[in-house]
Amino acid sequence: MPTKIFLVVVGLLYLGLALWCSFDPQTTSAKVGFELQPGSGESEFVTVYGGLELGMALIFFLPLVWNEATRFSVVSCLLIHACLVLFRTISFFNFAGIDSFTYRLAIGEWVILLVSVAMLLTFKSASNPKRDSGIQ
Repeated sequence: MPTKIFLVVVGLLYLGLALWCSFDPQTTSAKVGFELQPGSGESEFVTVYGGLELGMALIFFLPLVWNEATRFSVVSCLLIHACLVLFRTISFFNFAGIDSFTYRLAIGEWVILLVSVAMLLTFKSASNPKRDSGIQ
């Protein structure tokens, strides 16, 4: 149950971000340092930030309707946030003038990554322990 609660909380965060990016792209893009060009720039931002974050939220909500997807959702959460943390960390070494909002995003990404690791380590798989069943 703690795993599903964690996934729902992360899903709600990404759902909120998807809605914010989709319905107020000018404000959200400014918060992360983007200057949107009318038309194509706005479309790209809404598509990538709104659409991708909604897709991530749905992956994290998946165990609510399909119990067997819990491990998949935790592994997905871990992989996504490991990549975010890696690239965010690299960017901190490569770029100056990073705003405090970006640092808060980084802290959130680290927290989600570390909790994902903990959830995966404590996850009790229902699969047969005698066979390597992979991700279930």
